[in-house]
Amino acid sequence: MSGMIRAALCLTLCALCASSQSKRSGPILAPATKADNSPLNPKVPESTAISTQFERVVVLRLKHQTDLLSAIEKQVKDQKISNAIILSGFGSAISTHYHVVANRTFPPSNFFIENENDKVDIVNINGAVFNGRVHSHITFSDDKKAFGGHLEPRTKAFTFAVITLGVLPASFDMTRYDDKDLR
Repeated sequence: MSGMIRAALCLTLCALCASSQSKRSGPILAPATKADNSPLNPKVPESTAISTQFERVVVLRLKHQTDLLSAIEKQVKDQKISNAIILSGFGSAISTHYHVVANRTFPPSNFFIENENDKVDIVNINGAVFNGRVHSHITFSDDKKAFGGHLEPRTKAFTFAVITLGVLPASFDMTRYDDKDLR
């Protein structure tokens, strides 16, 4: 094989490898709050439980190249959902973007991982809708591992994605369920 062909082949392989790599940014520190240095409040119970029932179940189907988070947010608005539990999700993705926690002290910081050329199955999507705001986590898998974290924009469906929401009464107060300062 001539040197020129070998060099061209090497450049092509390097370009292919580079295009399939994930972009990783972080750790990115969340804005500090007054509560970050506060001790645990003994008046806040370790856990709470409130019983309710689903008003309805909404099943979403997302087509090829649909941004998962944008679609969930759009349907939450269109379906007039204030509060819900994201019960499940599955499908496949051709682009992934998520973040994971990067430290153990307050304020929290996160690593953001994005791969525009991924090829993965969506093993699960779960989370909640708090007063119309989507807080979703996602698990992906490829042929070697499972991975994931907090769902971010630009995660796109490949074949399809199906997501099921259990809609709670609008009066159900979930205001502080994902509030890190309630401790």
